[in-house]
Amino acid sequence: MSSAMSADANLFNGLDPAALFQLPAPLSARRIVVAMSGGVDSSVVAALAAASGAETIGITLQLYDYGAATGRKGACCAGDDIRDARAVADRLGIAHYVFDHESAFREEVVDRFADDYLAGRTPIPCIRCNMGPKFTDLLQMARDLGADCLATGHYVRRVEGPAGAELHRAADPARDQSYFLYGTTEAQLDFLRFPLGGLPKTETRRLAEAAGLRVADKPDSQDICFVPDGDYAKIVRSVRPEGVAPGEIVHAQSGEVLGAHKGVIHYTVGQRRGLEIGGQPEPLYVVGIDAPSARVLVGPRHLLGVASARIIETNRIGPLPDGVALTAKVRSLARPVPVTLEGPLGEGAQTVIRFAQPEYGVAPGQAAVLYAGERVVGGGWIEETSPATPL
Repeated sequence: MSSAMSADANLFNGLDPAALFQLPAPLSARRIVVAMSGGVDSSVVAALAAASGAETIGITLQLYDYGAATGRKGACCAGDDIRDARAVADRLGIAHYVFDHESAFREEVVDRFADDYLAGRTPIPCIRCNMGPKFTDLLQMARDLGADCLATGHYVRRVEGPAGAELHRAADPARDQSYFLYGTTEAQLDFLRFPLGGLPKTETRRLAEAAGLRVADKPDSQDICFVPDGDYAKIVRSVRPEGVAPGEIVHAQSGEVLGAHKGVIHYTVGQRRGLEIGGQPEPLYVVGIDAPSARVLVGPRHLLGVASARIIETNRIGPLPDGVALTAKVRSLARPVPVTLEGPLGEGAQTVIRFAQPEYGVAPGQAAVLYAGERVVGGGWIEETSPATPL
């Protein structure tokens, strides 16, 4: 155990370190690599790993020059956050390495984000990041360092099931991040550890304070890391300035042109505000985006109801359950709703999920994540939806 953390072994407060990291005892014979973003969650994971007696190594991926791009100092995996991660590692007395992954992140996440918006889709870049630079590259780095596992600060639970490791929702529903990790493969899950999955955020902050970490009161990130001000269109314009074209706002049922817009990148399915087409007899919502013709389709709310969705590039984690009804989430904060599955799931196959009742706010580009009770069984990207009420 490092001398810096020897006095803080009581951080576990009755928890079994070997159980928390799901590693065979003694942990003094183990090596844990921790993905450190500079936030309080991953910093606490590093503190717990160091206090456990395991050799602990922190790794931070520098993913984007956010300060230059946004005018904001610090965000996930950049600027001040890298300095915070290094300061935490120094406090804990552990090794810390920073790897430059800006090129891969831009290509796999930022460029894809811009292209999806230009195509009229609603992208979820955090999932792309987890499926690419974060898990794929970090796992390989951890293995190269001879680690027994890679630990992260995600709020999900890794549970040993009869067929191997399973991914479950966090104990604290308000912090659950399982939606963003549905693309985790079974091989990755074997190596990953999520020590915070059974804790509430209040306990995480208490542990940070007990360990004397400077990030104990650091605010949580509320936005996509490379869009800290929430202006998605600005990012798209900077990455793909040639792709932004004006067009018409058209009523989806009557075909009447109701107005003009400055680019489909300013709209997402389900949007109501910012349409600037007043004087209508009923509230209108964006019900579709025809990117090739630069048309934004609007209509009454009932046109947003979706009966089914075709999902592609699917992933399955463990076997599909027998006799357990499936539910799905199509947004991270949505409640899971009953669905049936029509077709294979996993290994990149495409399939169809059919909602028991019309579901609202479903759009191409989002992820549909499938659950069997608390367990994540997989999911995929929504490629196409079928309306509950035909136009």
